[in-house]
Amino acid sequence: MPSATPKKRQWRCYSGKKKRHTAKGQIVIDVNCRIICTAISTRTMHDFKLFKTSRLPIKKETKVSVDTGYLGITSLHPNTDIPKKKSKLHPLSMEDKIINKAKASLRIVVEHINAKIKTFKMLGEKYRNRRKRFGLRFNLICALINFDRGFRII
Repeated sequence: MPSATPKKRQWRCYSGKKKRHTAKGQIVIDVNCRIICTAISTRTMHDFKLFKTSRLPIKKETKVSVDTGYLGITSLHPNTDIPKKKSKLHPLSMEDKIINKAKASLRIVVEHINAKIKTFKMLGEKYRNRRKRFGLRFNLICALINFDRGFRII
């Protein structure tokens, strides 16, 4: 999401490729659709790189379902469910398309929660507050969403 142009230390959150100052938040949810972990980046960063830098400890028995933005994750976590991509020379078979659709129906829950996060104007539009507190505010909004969905901290 774009953020307001900072006056000091602009290079820390500036993307030369996208020509804007950005911050990124990534969430991890469990089977019950509860947000269990967040990762924050103050600049544009690829999803998989943000996942690697967050160093999220995942047990080997845990099944992870991700989209095609995390192509190298199978080397880090073998129990990963990732959709199959078509290539220019090898289109997907009908069976692969059906399997990809089933995987997408499981991942869409994350997109619904991302949409719920963006209902908060602070994260849905241009972020105009201090970059230093972006992670705190992102975590608080995720906690509010968990609370709204009926998950309480014990």
